[in-house]
Amino acid sequence: MKAIEITSPGAPEVLRPAERPDPVAGTGEVLVRVSASGVNRPDVLQRKGLYPVPPGASDIPGLEVAGTIVDGDEAAMNEAGLKRGDRVCALVAGGGYAELCTAPVGQCLPVPANLSDIEAASLPETFFTVWSNVFDRGHLHAGETLLVQGGSSGIGVTAIQLAKAADAKVIVTVGSDAKAAACIALGADEAINYKTHDFVAEVQRITEGRGAHVILDMVAGDYVARELGCLSDDGRLVIIAVQGGVKSQIDAGAVLRRRLTITGSTLRPRSVQFKAAIARALREKVWPWLESGKVQPVVHQVFPAEQAAQAHALMESNQHIGKLVLAWQT
Repeated sequence: MKAIEITSPGAPEVLRPAERPDPVAGTGEVLVRVSASGVNRPDVLQRKGLYPVPPGASDIPGLEVAGTIVDGDEAAMNEAGLKRGDRVCALVAGGGYAELCTAPVGQCLPVPANLSDIEAASLPETFFTVWSNVFDRGHLHAGETLLVQGGSSGIGVTAIQLAKAADAKVIVTVGSDAKAAACIALGADEAINYKTHDFVAEVQRITEGRGAHVILDMVAGDYVARELGCLSDDGRLVIIAVQGGVKSQIDAGAVLRRRLTITGSTLRPRSVQFKAAIARALREKVWPWLESGKVQPVVHQVFPAEQAAQAHALMESNQHIGKLVLAWQT
């Protein structure tokens, strides 16, 4: 099969087309002929040598795919109501930048009939991540306010739509007025340009001093201390990336007095059982929103798979709004 491999840690140019042996589906897995592969920030980190591959996972990058089931564990497929020929999108631990990819049956979801494979490939990584962190860990409820750091990212556009579909209010931070306008168009109630405004003061102004109930943070570093000033009493800060650094200095007294929660998670190393539980929740609660059009994929640009390096360069430029996707000729 054709694949995109990382020839050595480094810049986007280290991503090169290659020929690899076809993978074989194991127990509890399906083999997907991939039409499209989503591109995500962890892929960039892996390419740079900063995100180790979990034991047993493919060294080929790529955490989400969409395509057609061509083989698999019959018993597991039958139990999940899947069969050869079904269109699915799947969260995988690696191997997504390839024409064929194995995926645990429990991490596969049917492609909504109204979506293309390109659109479906943009869903799993961000939808699994947002559901697990905003709703399972952050316990966001209807009527509460969510602050999303980086509202125009793939995670951000997903968080905006899912939170609004769940009847929450959404505030986002972005790096330009154009990105602010895009987030508002997607449903965000307020967008703060962090380059021209103090996001702490703006959140307090917007919420009339009450603060946000949940914050989804991809920055960490010195943002954490500032985010405590954005939280409501009993607020929950959920950290999912550390683009601003791993060390933070906080006012622990404020955490105690205001009963704040600071938590976080990484998804890739979690068990199949854990991810399958998220998939079941998405199928039950979120897939109807996709099928009705209440929630929609946001694909910024599609690249031929052999142009994966260009896709990574665009991601690192932070000029995109939404998801980047690689397309395979089938």
